[in-house]
Amino acid sequence: MDDWNEPRLVLAVQRAKTLTGAAKALGIDHSTVFRRLNALEARLGTRLFERLPGGAYQATAAGERMATAAERMEDEALSLSRDIAGRDHRLAGRLRVTSSETLAYRELVRHLAVFRGAHPGIVVELAIDNRVLSLSRREADIALRPIRPKEGDLWGRKLADIAWAVYGARDHLATNSIALASADALGRQGVIGWEETAAGIRAADWLNRTVAAESFVYRTNSLVNQMVAAKAGIGLALLPCYLGDRDAGLARALADPVPEIAGELWIVTHVDLKRTARVRAFFDIVGEGIASERGLFDGRSRA
Repeated sequence: MDDWNEPRLVLAVQRAKTLTGAAKALGIDHSTVFRRLNALEARLGTRLFERLPGGAYQATAAGERMATAAERMEDEALSLSRDIAGRDHRLAGRLRVTSSETLAYRELVRHLAVFRGAHPGIVVELAIDNRVLSLSRREADIALRPIRPKEGDLWGRKLADIAWAVYGARDHLATNSIALASADALGRQGVIGWEETAAGIRAADWLNRTVAAESFVYRTNSLVNQMVAAKAGIGLALLPCYLGDRDAGLARALADPVPEIAGELWIVTHVDLKRTARVRAFFDIVGEGIASERGLFDGRSRA
């Protein structure tokens, strides 16, 4: 097979299970994926995918074989790309970073401004995504993650512990003399929470265990919006301390952080990229800048 785009197309469909998802991954439109896949199957004289009800695509044995070969080709290409990037000693070029919405909302941007001032030749592309993007597939060069990396090909360090506390609008808490003695009293207040379908989020799971369903007065899948809603007086919200303590319009309704949902913040890159000048500079300025504010992240220092 002479054209790398053909196995790459099959791999994208195999991963996404839909033409729409494959089109998004490849940066082309749905009709182009449909046309190219049909043309490839016609030329090969074999079906690569079974079309299932609801628009899902399931790889046949031939499709699996091509996808596996394409994955090996992709791994080699990405390894070569990381190797070349790892030898780049220029403090210039593109640097793709990924972080959560809450970290990007306020704290990260301040440190990015310092980084920009020190290295104006480096263009930072920030992907705000709560998913764990793949550093091996170069979906990002650097990730700021709320979990310890488990992959053996990643390299990084812990920047801080992350504490969570319960917040409400400062004026509302003062006017109504709201100061919770314990988390058990939270259910007697109006509470802001995640969508009912949210699962696997420690803070959301803790709220669902602690607060009765009828106590929730507002739900949203955005932590930043939960913060804004709490500030508007809609109810009490469980927020990371670096988000809630920074806002003058908010105050803690429960004095101490909730120990059961304490987390961590890590800065991570691929081992092949750790000597890249742009990556090292980011670790030195942004990583160290965030680490210097550990007291804010772990809830000990209220800014």
